[in-house]
Amino acid sequence: MKVALSKPSITNKELSLISNSLKSNWLTHGPNNIKFEHKFSQLLNVKYSISMNSCTSALECALKLLKKKGEVIIPSWTWVSTGNVVLNTGNIPVFADVDINTRNITADEVKKKITKKTVAVIAVHYAGLMCEMDKIKKLTNKYKLLLIEDSAECLGGTLNKKFSGTYGVGCFSFFPTKNITTTEGGMLTTNSRKDFNFVKKLIAHGIDKGLKKKPWHRIASLAGHNFRMPNHLAALGLSQLKKLKKFNKTRKKIAKNYDEFFLNYSKIFTTQKIEKKYYHSYQMYSVLVKKELRDDLINFLNKNKIEASCHFDPPLHQQKYLSKYNKKNLKNTEFLSKRIITLPIYPDLKKSELNYTFNKIKKWIEIKNTNEK
Repeated sequence: MKVALSKPSITNKELSLISNSLKSNWLTHGPNNIKFEHKFSQLLNVKYSISMNSCTSALECALKLLKKKGEVIIPSWTWVSTGNVVLNTGNIPVFADVDINTRNITADEVKKKITKKTVAVIAVHYAGLMCEMDKIKKLTNKYKLLLIEDSAECLGGTLNKKFSGTYGVGCFSFFPTKNITTTEGGMLTTNSRKDFNFVKKLIAHGIDKGLKKKPWHRIASLAGHNFRMPNHLAALGLSQLKKLKKFNKTRKKIAKNYDEFFLNYSKIFTTQKIEKKYYHSYQMYSVLVKKELRDDLINFLNKNKIEASCHFDPPLHQQKYLSKYNKKNLKNTEFLSKRIITLPIYPDLKKSELNYTFNKIKKWIEIKNTNEK
């Protein structure tokens, strides 16, 4: 048996939607994008949503809302794109440590990093669990900083029933491993009409439709990009969005099975801590194990065709090209990076595959116990 780390849930009906969109000859940004964006805004209760080709593009657009460049506080405990967009927009990354239990940055850790040069904070919601956005929002308001939410892993996650991506400028991913997919794709959310208009121009070569005086005029008002999402991928996204609640409910059920399993081995494994006011969307399921055992367990599971992995080792501040921006040890981040394991989770994960994973972990524990005797 082979157990994938993640698989997208795409039906034949959705393949037909893509096919029909292609047959319509509207292959670029089109009517499906408008519908997708509208439904996305409705779901999250935000005023504006802009579909684009990736979450990375959304993060870059969000940072280009800044009036001046400077220091941007980010967790080191994240995917490299969060750091890359800071550098690629001419800003300086400042790494904050995370909480071991939630694996997210906290308002206290962000506050320690604020200087006169700070211009923005990117809060990354790890694996589907939101950061303490109520406290972080108060902090960014106090210091007049741009607040960006990297919600790539947290579509459907909430804090006190308020969705991720609604406290600041929200940035979402629809990569195949995420809660819904458009193959590649992303979304930016905002409640600012001014920011909406700016980003709409930015993702389409800077063309300002309001400036044309003749039908054929294409007048650019800024140096933009081609970050648009094609119409047929938006058709897939629109269909997937309708199933988000069901997808996340299934993910949560699988996570509960993992929690109950690891409860029997609490001396070896530590699960993520979640307060009742949070709804975890479980884009990933991760667990901690002793440092000296972590690599051995991942290799054992991989050898048995279970695609266990690690997110994230090395963390950003230990990446060679980013390490020069880090001035202090990030104790919790480094602790996590040597102990964390990411395990298979996705809506179509079969009970037999989950049980197979449990049995192999039990087998590994038995081998370890035998070797220690």
